[in-house]
Amino acid sequence: MNRRSLHFILLVVIVILFSKCGAPDPVETLPATAMKVSQNYAAPQFSDPERVPKIASGLAESHQYYLDCVRENHLPGVVYGLVVDDSLVFSGGYGTIDPETMVPVTEHTLFRIASMTKSFTAMAILKLWDEGKLSLSDKASTYIPQLANLTYPTSDGTPVTIFNLLTMTAGFPEDNPWGDRFLDITGDALMEQVNEGVPFSTVPSHHYEYSNLGYGLLGQIVSIVSGTPFQEYISRNILEPLGMTHTIWEFAEAPEHLLALGYRWEDGQWIPEPLLHDGAFGAMGGLITSISDFSKYVSLHLSAWPPRNEPETGPVKRSTLREMHRMNNPRYYSDPERFGDNNQSIIRGYGFGLIAMKDHEGVVQVGHNGGLPGFGSSYMFYPEYGIGIMAFSNLTYGGGTVKSANYRVIESLLDQGFFISRSLPVSPILAKRKEQVAQLIMNWDPQLEKEIVAANLYMDISREIRMAEAKELLDRAGKIIAVGSLDPENQLRGSFVIEGSKGNVMVYFTLSPEPEPRVQWITLEFVPTEQ
Repeated sequence: MNRRSLHFILLVVIVILFSKCGAPDPVETLPATAMKVSQNYAAPQFSDPERVPKIASGLAESHQYYLDCVRENHLPGVVYGLVVDDSLVFSGGYGTIDPETMVPVTEHTLFRIASMTKSFTAMAILKLWDEGKLSLSDKASTYIPQLANLTYPTSDGTPVTIFNLLTMTAGFPEDNPWGDRFLDITGDALMEQVNEGVPFSTVPSHHYEYSNLGYGLLGQIVSIVSGTPFQEYISRNILEPLGMTHTIWEFAEAPEHLLALGYRWEDGQWIPEPLLHDGAFGAMGGLITSISDFSKYVSLHLSAWPPRNEPETGPVKRSTLREMHRMNNPRYYSDPERFGDNNQSIIRGYGFGLIAMKDHEGVVQVGHNGGLPGFGSSYMFYPEYGIGIMAFSNLTYGGGTVKSANYRVIESLLDQGFFISRSLPVSPILAKRKEQVAQLIMNWDPQLEKEIVAANLYMDISREIRMAEAKELLDRAGKIIAVGSLDPENQLRGSFVIEGSKGNVMVYFTLSPEPEPRVQWITLEFVPTEQ
């Protein structure tokens, strides 16, 4: 090698070293926020200061629902709890961790929660996404090269992405209960299996189909991207920050007197189900936890709502949690466990490791069931109401039965009137415009119109017609007694009532998307006074 070549090589090495030292890590250069944020926004809030103790007081009879569940469904044991905001306000248990020893279950008993694990794996992926270490639109084969060998069903499809794996839209076949028997598979064995090929039941990105395999692969991606086993990454970055210090992956690490053993009911007796050790498929269903620990996780999800101007305190951002709750591939679904013979349809979709549903009254529920040989679990939470409920059992695929008991508790709270959502405070501009709209309707002052009327208002319906309609309705209402309070629909839309001696005029208005929002629409409706 000549001297000129040696100098060139040294120069390249120096440049590389300085570029490595001088350039900060890409994650560190991500701005904390790239947005201007309003200081006037007021988040929705619960109006009753006694809300939490009232809900707690309404749960006294709910223990019976789980006792009935144990007796009617031959559960060896069940443990349950209900969270309001950040507090476990109701918990209990019936039965035993093991019919042979008859050690009773408590809120500290450790149960394998099966597919309820999936949202932890999804959260790990999203944390890496937040840190700029991967993109949800990345092809999964970028991290698992064996996936590049898949034979796709059509030529016009798209390769499987991380987003597909998260949302169960990869096109892989539904694999319950096949996947439940491979919990302890090694990472190498999983990759060898993938390398041999995975059949497609549907075209990727077009259909939802439940896939344990997809979440097993997500666990491998977490391990590859983070440089640590996914179990360690989740424990260090999610469980420990939440104080879930008793949540584990390997059953052999559990204190014997706290570990629930799994059973199935067969021929009038409980048959032991062998516990599987932790493995590569643990990402889809391997976590072992207690009601006491898991309540902290439910509180984390509840804390994401509503969007607000407050410091972040969780292991992932609130906006990231809300992305987990977002409904993908929505479809109508009838849930007899909840509605019985009423057969009321709900809208259901899959988020990120979570099932999201909206009922006929607009109530949103997020959660997941879990089922493995020897175990069944279920949890759901209601973001707008700050309430979450969970139950674990040690009976094979007992998630549906404990879910039914959970629903009985929720229906009881509904019947007692304890399901009250947050109230949206009135924004300053909406409050100001409400007073001006009331004056406009009653007086039609030209100067006021210049200040608040948007350019389209009289183009859509002429001023003369609007004035005539307002006069006719106000005459029917009689003498004006008062202008009612504003009921905001959002920051720039709301309604109020002009109260009269013979009836009321309901006023609905919405503001324009201008720097100084103006009135772009007004709707008036006469409401007779009830006799």
